[in-house]
Amino acid sequence: MKEKGADPYDLKQQENVLAESRMMVPDCRKRLEASLSDLKGTLAELEESNEKEGPEIEEARSTIAEVEQLFQTTEA
Repeated sequence: MKEKGADPYDLKQQENVLAESRMMVPDCRKRLEASLSDLKGTLAELEESNEKEGPEIEEARSTIAEVEQLFQTTEA
């Protein structure tokens, strides 16, 4: 945008959007980590009460695996 001679106001707005986006990523990751921990805890409680099968249980396990793989990918 700078090379094309864009309006300084538009440039400033885009810089603000970029800065806000950079702040949102760590916050979203932190909330996802908290949700993952909650899901793991709930799954552990269900497994302790002998509820080890069912579509919701399998979906929870799948979600945990997907999120953990995502975290491994972003940390590498």
